[in-house]
Amino acid sequence: MDRSSTGRTRGSFETQLGELREDLLKMGALVKESVHRSVKALKDQDIELAQSIVEGDETVDALEHEIEHKCLMLLALQQPMAVDLRFIGTALKAVTDLERMADHATDIAKIALRIGHEPHIKPLVDIPRMAALVEKMLDDGLRAFIARDAEAAVEVAGRDDEVDHLYGQVYRELLTYMLEDPRTIRQATHLLFAAQHLERIGDHVTNLSEWVLYLVRGELRDLNP
Repeated sequence: MDRSSTGRTRGSFETQLGELREDLLKMGALVKESVHRSVKALKDQDIELAQSIVEGDETVDALEHEIEHKCLMLLALQQPMAVDLRFIGTALKAVTDLERMADHATDIAKIALRIGHEPHIKPLVDIPRMAALVEKMLDDGLRAFIARDAEAAVEVAGRDDEVDHLYGQVYRELLTYMLEDPRTIRQATHLLFAAQHLERIGDHVTNLSEWVLYLVRGELRDLNP
């Protein structure tokens, strides 16, 4: 292959890598929106919104499959250099975490449907706070991934401690409600599961940060011991 052909091939490869980065950001934005809307549906007891989230879960799944296909095609056809090979490999891992985050958001929407219009046993304050934290973590974590910024990724992972703290707070408060009034047990359990889904989303963002470390430094490190 002559030098001009090599240049064209590399240019095409760079274009495809750029599209892959854009797809990852698009998927992350969809997941972030799903988290936000699912908690809003829970807080506002918006049944129509919750139902639309459940029905829209296939959009994220379809994008996951599209990104996976692009990654596999790049690996099979482009013979990427080591640095690009690592990016494609970590992208495959990242989309799995993103898809699981979307599943957790859908599960929160299902909880909103189960509670329905039953009056809340308490004002929902900490669960929306948890949602805001994980949404910001996801946004910053994806940007760290795309920018290959290891320091930013470590900082994002550190915020998971605050998510865990809020989850512990929600757990203790809901447990108190259940002990004081058994009639609250059903709804309190649903709310506890909603908080747990948000806590797990925070863990998946931490996984994303760990993949950034591997991408940049070739280092596999547990950022959530």
